[in-house]
Amino acid sequence: MTECGLCFHHCTLAEGQIGFCRGRQNISGKIVALNDGLFSSVALDPIEKKPFNHFYPGSKILSFGSAGCNLRCPFCQNHGISMCSPDELAMKEVTSEQAVDLALNLMDHGNIGLAFTYNEPLINFEYILETFKLARQAGLKTVLVTNGTIEPKYLDQLLEVTDALNIDLKGFSQDFYTTLSGSFENVKTTIEHAVKKSHVEITTLIIPGKNDSEATMEAEAKWLASLNKDIPLHLSRFFPRYLWDDLEETPIKTLKQLKNVAEHYLTNVHLGNV
Repeated sequence: MTECGLCFHHCTLAEGQIGFCRGRQNISGKIVALNDGLFSSVALDPIEKKPFNHFYPGSKILSFGSAGCNLRCPFCQNHGISMCSPDELAMKEVTSEQAVDLALNLMDHGNIGLAFTYNEPLINFEYILETFKLARQAGLKTVLVTNGTIEPKYLDQLLEVTDALNIDLKGFSQDFYTTLSGSFENVKTTIEHAVKKSHVEITTLIIPGKNDSEATMEAEAKWLASLNKDIPLHLSRFFPRYLWDDLEETPIKTLKQLKNVAEHYLTNVHLGNV
């Protein structure tokens, strides 16, 4: 049995067994990332799509997605790749060197660097660390769009070579994170570490009847402001997806009310999908 210590799940895996995230496996006593160099999605996206409103606005970024996730969000917008193993998808192999070369070749099209996104990128820790080191050497910007579920000793290595992170703060209680098979405290720790080293923006998807109370938003905004009142917060509108396709979409009125609450504490609050 071999333990994967990358995230709080600390999966203990027998030979050949794959972890909770579907992206890491015990092979000959070593934990190996099954996504290493394999991608289901590659696109040149506007930076605002990540979303970032305060990190090189108006630019584009070469974005890579793979397979798997270490959470089980019942509302996942990208469940077609996040809830799959790499062998269930058509994957394209891209080495770290090739990813950097492609990003450099796209600079004339407004590209500023590399982003790992769409599914949960941190389960592919080793590849991203290697690629970001090369990207930094080439003068490219490095970006992560993540749920923030990673142990600090791994996160801190990535932060040394990461320019910006958009971190999903999916709710503001362990009760909500239990629904996702997640750890609220782990994500808070990730945010606390990240804001000291990199540019950070936060996204919270507002889901009717689940995490949309004004008291919850006040607690979240107050906590973020205790780290830095200028941290941008994106409040996104929920649309029925995946296992929660029977819920109603978020009323725009609710988003505006929560934005008003958050703005009592935070300087930069943005609404998405309205």
